[in-house]
Amino acid sequence: MSAPDVSAPPLPKAPEGHPRRWLILGVICLAQLTVLLDNTVLNVAIPSLTHRLHAATSDIQWMINAYSLVQSGLLLTAGSAADRYGRKKMLIAGLAVFGLGSLAAGLSTTTAQLIGARAGMGIGGALLLTTTLAVAMQIFAPAEQPKAIGIWAAVNSLGFAAGPLIGGFVLDHFWWGAIFLINLPVAALGLVAVAALVPESKATRAVGATGEPARPDLLGALLSTIGMTALVFAVISGPHHGWTSARVLGSAAVAVAVLALFAYWESRVEDPMLDLAFFRDRRFTGAVAGAVLITFGMGGALFLLTQHLQLVLGYGPLEAGARTAPLALTVVLLNFSGLSAKWAAKLGTPVAIALGMALMAGGLVSIAELASSGYAGTLLGLVLIGAGCALANPAMAHAIMSAIPPEKAGVGAGINGTLAEFGNGLGVAVLGAVLSSFLANGRTLSAGLSAGQLVGSVSVLAGGLVAAALLKRAQRDAG
Repeated sequence: MSAPDVSAPPLPKAPEGHPRRWLILGVICLAQLTVLLDNTVLNVAIPSLTHRLHAATSDIQWMINAYSLVQSGLLLTAGSAADRYGRKKMLIAGLAVFGLGSLAAGLSTTTAQLIGARAGMGIGGALLLTTTLAVAMQIFAPAEQPKAIGIWAAVNSLGFAAGPLIGGFVLDHFWWGAIFLINLPVAALGLVAVAALVPESKATRAVGATGEPARPDLLGALLSTIGMTALVFAVISGPHHGWTSARVLGSAAVAVAVLALFAYWESRVEDPMLDLAFFRDRRFTGAVAGAVLITFGMGGALFLLTQHLQLVLGYGPLEAGARTAPLALTVVLLNFSGLSAKWAAKLGTPVAIALGMALMAGGLVSIAELASSGYAGTLLGLVLIGAGCALANPAMAHAIMSAIPPEKAGVGAGINGTLAEFGNGLGVAVLGAVLSSFLANGRTLSAGLSAGQLVGSVSVLAGGLVAAALLKRAQRDAG
C-alpha cells in the first residue's frame, strides 16, 4: 500500500504536459551539457597540466578517471535519491556541488588537489545526469517524450564533440584552470533557472506495517556504489596495467562479489532501490542489452578514430576535435528538428533501433575501409554514425524509461547512465587492446585502427538486432 507525498506540488495533469516544459528542457540540457563537456575537455589540457603541475603519467590518469569513476559509481544511488527526496532538490544540489568542484579544480595548485576536485565534480555530475532525464520524463506528455529525449540525447552528442573544441580555444587564450572556471557562470545560471522554473517531483513513499514511510535502502546504495566503482575501475585499469594484473583481477573480483550481494539484497529488501522485476520486462532487457553493445562499439571506435586523425592523418588535438564535429552536428540537426522522432514514430521502436544501429555500423565500416585514403571516407562515416545515433539512441533511452514506473524515473536514468559509462569504458579498453595486439604483432597502426573499427561495427549491429528482437517480442506479448 502506498500513500501520496503531499510535500511535493503535483505536476500538471494536462495532456500537453507542463506549460513551461520546453523552457525547462532548455535549462536542464544546459546543466547536462556542462557535465558532459568535462568528460572530454580535460584531454586537451594534459600537456599544460604535465608542465605546470609537474604531473606524472599516473597523476594524469587519475585526473581524468577520478571524475568518471566517481560519477559512474554513484549514478544508481543518485537516481534513487532523486526519486525519494525530490528531483528538483537533487538538481540544485548537483549544480551546487559541480560548481564548487569546478572552482576548486580551477584554483588547484597540486595534482592531489585537482584529483580531489575532479572527484567532487563527479558527485555533482552523477546527480545532474540522473535528474535531467527523470525531469524530462515527468514534464512531457507521452506523445512528446520521444522528441524531448531526442533533444536530450543530442545534447549528449554535442557535449562529446564540443569538449575538445572549447578546451582548445580556452587554452589558446587563458591558463589551464580556465577550462574549469567557465563552468561557474553556467552553474550559477542553472541554479537560478532550476529554482524558478523546474517543478518538484518525487516518488510516492511506500508505507510499512507501522504506518511510517519505508526506510531508504542505504545498504543497497552502498553496495551498488562500491560494486559499480570497482567494476569501472577494473575496466579503465586494464589497458594500462594488464588484464591479468593483480589490480585488475582484484577489482573485478570485488565488483562481481559486491554486485552479486547487491542483487541478493535487492531481491529481499521490502523497498529496494533497484527492483529486479524490471529485468523480467522484455522491453527493459532488450533496451539494456542494446545500450551496452552500442556504447561498447561506439565508445571504443570513436576512441580509435581520434587516434587515427592525430597519428595517421597528422591533425593536432584541436583539428582532430573539429573533424569529429560532423557526427554531433548531424545528431543535433536531426533531433532538434524533430525528424528522428517522426521517423521513429513511423517505423516503431524496434525497427528504428535496428535501422539506426545498421547506419552506425555502416559508418564505422566506412571509416575502417576508407579513412586511410583521407578525410572524405571519415566524413561519410561520421555522417552515417550521426544519423544512426539520432534515430537509435533516443528510441533506446525511451524504451528503458518507459519500461520503468514513473515514480522510479531517477533510477531508470541512473541505469541508462551507468550502462553508457560501463559500455563506453569497456569499448575503449577492449578495442584499445585490439589495436595493441596488432602493433605487438608488427602490423601497422592503420591496420590496427581499421580492425578495431570493424570490431566496433559488429558490436553495434549485434546490439541493434538483439534490442530490436526483444522489443518486438515484448510488443507481441503486450498486444
